[in-house]
Amino acid sequence: MGTGSAGAGTLPLADRTISEVVPLLHAGELSSRELVVACLGRIERDGARLNTFLALSAEAALAAADVADAARRAGDRRPLLGIPYALKDIFVTRALDDDGQPDGGLPTTAGSRILAGYLSPYASDAEERLSAAGAVLLGKTNCDEFAMGSSNENSAYGPVRNPWDETLVPGGSSGGSSVAVAGGQAFFATGTDTGGSIRQPAALSGVVGMKPTYGRVSRYGMVAFASSLDQCGPFGRSVRDVAFVLGALAGHDPRDATSVETPVPDYVAALDGEVRGLRLGVPREFFVPGMEPGVERAVRDAVDVLASAGADIVEVSLPSTDKGLATYYIITPAEASANLARYDGIRYGHTAGVDDLLENYRLTRGQGFGPEVKRRIILGTYALSAGYYDAYYLKAQQVRTLIKAEFDEVLSTVDALLATTSPSVAFKIGAKTEDPLLMYLNDACTLPVNIAGLPGISLPCGLSDGLPVGFQVIGRAFDETTVLRVADAYERLAGFAQLRPPTAHD
Repeated sequence: MGTGSAGAGTLPLADRTISEVVPLLHAGELSSRELVVACLGRIERDGARLNTFLALSAEAALAAADVADAARRAGDRRPLLGIPYALKDIFVTRALDDDGQPDGGLPTTAGSRILAGYLSPYASDAEERLSAAGAVLLGKTNCDEFAMGSSNENSAYGPVRNPWDETLVPGGSSGGSSVAVAGGQAFFATGTDTGGSIRQPAALSGVVGMKPTYGRVSRYGMVAFASSLDQCGPFGRSVRDVAFVLGALAGHDPRDATSVETPVPDYVAALDGEVRGLRLGVPREFFVPGMEPGVERAVRDAVDVLASAGADIVEVSLPSTDKGLATYYIITPAEASANLARYDGIRYGHTAGVDDLLENYRLTRGQGFGPEVKRRIILGTYALSAGYYDAYYLKAQQVRTLIKAEFDEVLSTVDALLATTSPSVAFKIGAKTEDPLLMYLNDACTLPVNIAGLPGISLPCGLSDGLPVGFQVIGRAFDETTVLRVADAYERLAGFAQLRPPTAHD
């Protein structure tokens, strides 16, 4: 079913969308236990080979599914009730009781050896909200260490493999989550997006992934990478599914000082399939040098689809886009250097266990952190050091302000922006690991959106060389509604919601 030509009714249960199974659940034709069993079957078949999960909770998931089924029989109609999902292993999950003793919960590693076996005494806001919505947690997904990566090759626990071709990367850093959704191992998943880490793996894995506005979703309990850029968001198999999940995740959280107290719209209600009269901008700078011809062709075809549906398409300019990469790779390592100072071998996590304090720091961090994390700590510490702060970090913050101002100006003239997500389709595992700069260029079309704090979504817009291409819609701050509306309209018109990898069969 890699071509996506089959109808929804012919798809195996594990490959259907939330929107397709919810009516069957409400009608009593399907149970949450059946959904969980279908996902666990895929995990048993493909999970180890694709290296999707770092921790599983199968028995607890089946028990939670039975509770959801009983609640539905009693009249509960929450849309995510009993829907199996996966949590990126960057979100802490409560694994200790009030006395500090293990209570059977899942560990949190952030894909790093320095947190191997770490058990959290509290849950993240994301897990709490999804639990309150009735969703069933299957387990924690593999990711680049501390979310630092564009390919999911930086995990201390091995690379995640792309279900479209197991020799290829799935994108990163949330590759485990994107693969879980693409491969039928979960109906939806959470990810984090600091410079494209939801949208880029969504593009390369052939699913839908959304980065909300910075401050729309709480970061409480999310292991920090770069605190002024990190944002939680959902993966799904359709735009409508993502809208359901975003509605559950969004909302003010007083435990997160960056969480904004603003009303959460009914995202699903806004999906009317209509773009007639909307003014949509196409930034010329997002068609970057080196973009693969098949990717550019698919994205321009997607723009034409929206034009044919009545949208007013205009070319716009964001002239500082080419400065985004350098800006991002000064700000994020600087914030990472500060955030990762807490991993010292004293309070929690891995420790070298030697008596000399400084030697314990050195050995603990040397053993616990991987090469990419060390690289970014060194870059960030340098950028923050005396004599270089003004030349690098302060200058980067000034350029960040300029980039945001350009986005705000352009978005005052259009309703949303249309662009590519990744300049290439998925590439071979190992192809770019020896050239960090080449790897960093994969984020050229996504990281400006983080710098500006705006919402963006990636959804499939076809295949190039048999692999998925991502189409990106970018909106004004806290206007996820328009972003979802445009994406949903395109999805309905283009018909790529049925794209599934070759593994999507039972």
